[in-house]
Amino acid sequence: MHQKITMMVNRYRIFADDGAGAPGPLVAFVEQKRMSFKEHVTLYADEDKRSVLAAFQARKVIDLASAYDVTTPEGSSVGVFGKRFGKSLLRSTWQLEQPGQRPVTVHERSMGIAVFRRVWGALPWVGDLPFPWRYHFDFVQDTGAVGAVDKKTRFRDHYLVRIDDPALDRRLVLAQAIALDALQSR
Repeated sequence: MHQKITMMVNRYRIFADDGAGAPGPLVAFVEQKRMSFKEHVTLYADEDKRSVLAAFQARKVIDLASAYDVTTPEGSSVGVFGKRFGKSLLRSTWQLEQPGQRPVTVHERSMGIAVFRRVWGALPWVGDLPFPWRYHFDFVQDTGAVGAVDKKTRFRDHYLVRIDDPALDRRLVLAQAIALDALQSR
């Protein structure tokens, strides 16, 4: 997943793996408008935006533990994800819920990096600079890993999204991966 930042829109291009660890064919394209009161993001199959894969929308306008519904183009539920506010005070934690599956917890892999990121953001002037260390999120179901989002570069927003459980709907995982960047101002 590669992000390109523009003045009013975040653009994400999500590529399949080419088998050698480099970006292969484009599988999704997303434009997320900044400063919306009620977040709504659409995932398209291509940059022409002719075919919708899924969309996610906040249930409430402002809520620290807001839930986001992920739906198909027809409006059917793919699943829900939401931030777990109390658990996120030290280490960002989310929960994915897909119909017919056990919940998946998504949290920052390193507690040390998570705490350092918070201190970095609170420092005058320094907090306005991009955070130069890589951070990673693990997707855990019960006690086993079912996926991950790993930041691959220090200053550019390039991520490797890994889905280890074929039962997880990739649209739900991709929506969560976009939210990890866009909704947390990474």
